[in-house]
Amino acid sequence: METAQHESGAEQAPPGRGRIPRPVRLGIGVAAALAMLAGLVVSGIEQRSSAATGYQAVLGERQLRIMAPANPGGGWDQTSRAVQTALGDVIGRSEVYNVGGAGGTIGLPQFVRHAGEPNELMVTGSIMVGAILTNGSESSLEDVDMLARLTTEYLAVVVPADSEIETMEQLGEAMAADVGAVSIAGGSAGGVEQVLAGLIAQDVGADPSEVSYVAHSGGGEALTTILSGRATAGISGISEIAPYIADGSVRALAVSSPEALDIPEGVPTLRDSGIDVELQNWRGIAAPLGITDEEHAALVAMLDEMRATDAWQQILADRGWGDAYLTGDELERFVDDEQATTAEVLEQIGLVG
Repeated sequence: METAQHESGAEQAPPGRGRIPRPVRLGIGVAAALAMLAGLVVSGIEQRSSAATGYQAVLGERQLRIMAPANPGGGWDQTSRAVQTALGDVIGRSEVYNVGGAGGTIGLPQFVRHAGEPNELMVTGSIMVGAILTNGSESSLEDVDMLARLTTEYLAVVVPADSEIETMEQLGEAMAADVGAVSIAGGSAGGVEQVLAGLIAQDVGADPSEVSYVAHSGGGEALTTILSGRATAGISGISEIAPYIADGSVRALAVSSPEALDIPEGVPTLRDSGIDVELQNWRGIAAPLGITDEEHAALVAMLDEMRATDAWQQILADRGWGDAYLTGDELERFVDDEQATTAEVLEQIGLVG
């Protein structure tokens, strides 16, 4: 201690010893602010911990299962597996299984039978809304508990690479001349691809009910027909067809977006091609009816956390999907509006009476 009291000529104390600094006294305002900040940090941690505890308690020892109500390869299958991947860091392992056919209306009644089981989820979307109406399904989206809208995606109109049709204008002219002679391959009957085909026909002055639409149970099967050249043209979600546009297997004529997109690059919109049509697909996820309010909230919290992951954001970027996340009352109003609008459009183009 004596050495430390000398101002000069003193032996230096070894590291870690020497004069003890006078404590810094914080003003009341600064101390209060730091205390508040610490409280907010702790509160945030507690809220995240509470949310995690909520969905972990809901799942318990059960593994989360996600139904893709279509065959492998299409948009619902891609979305189901994207959710599975992004949830990996949130809940660990989950299972994806496929029940294909009829725009999801084969899988939907099977899913409805899982009433009250919060570990069962199903991907759904605008294609199912139309298929329910055109197929006279015994079940509808009124029979599930919608959790979230996840993504939106525009569609691409394509032709085989060796097709004589090189532009959307040429395809429109062919449809106007003899719409029945122009076969268009796409997904399920009543789905968004058939709706787009009908709207294009209507805009070029053809009878939309006469469109020669080749329906498939899923996007993967539709792609096979498009790539084989067995149809004049095809309509597909951009994420499904983009790799084949890039490698030259098919030629993209137009996209259904209001403006040109980065993926696929350099493809005109339908409006750029003189066809006044715009259409967007959406996909979401649902639980069965019969789960409790607490279980619903816990599952939404799980999806909230998934949406914030780097994995999910990278998937959106890679596939060109729009982040259209929506939950709660806004989601309920959206689904109600979609059902009413889809019914109106399907009636307008002659797909339902």
